[in-house]
Amino acid sequence: MRDYVTRLPLVTLASVFPLLAAPAPARADGAWVEVNPSSIQAGYRVGIRGSCQENLNDAVAKSEAFGEVKMAPANGFVVSAVTVPADANPRGYTVKLSCANGSTATTTMYVIGMEHPSKGPATGGGGTAASGTGPLILTGGGLAALAAGAGLGLMALRRRRA
Repeated sequence: MRDYVTRLPLVTLASVFPLLAAPAPARADGAWVEVNPSSIQAGYRVGIRGSCQENLNDAVAKSEAFGEVKMAPANGFVVSAVTVPADANPRGYTVKLSCANGSTATTTMYVIGMEHPSKGPATGGGGTAASGTGPLILTGGGLAALAAGAGLGLMALRRRRA
């Protein structure tokens, strides 16, 4: 039994170690693309940023959601911004970056369908809202607290003299 207890952790470690020591897969051509925000309501703008290794040439981003847009080099990336049409269906859309050197990358942009309410929520008629006497009540409460403090102060002075 004791031999089993000492061998079990060693066998487990030996079987898991190759998985932990394996290198992470590298990007084959170094291209990547991202959409910010990745979830957007139809009719709003998204920013597209990517990399084509050298980022010296223009690139193209294409999606069913917005069509094709030219991306220009800026600050070490290729960037662009595009408005998602208001009639885009709510779902996930693939965005594909095509670089001048032939590299490609893809990501997913989600168009969400959020209906705008026609009016505010029904929260009541305001019957519990304060009327215009709020400052008067606060002033009366403050004066009562001052009077009570003065009375307690006088009582403390009388006890000390006695």
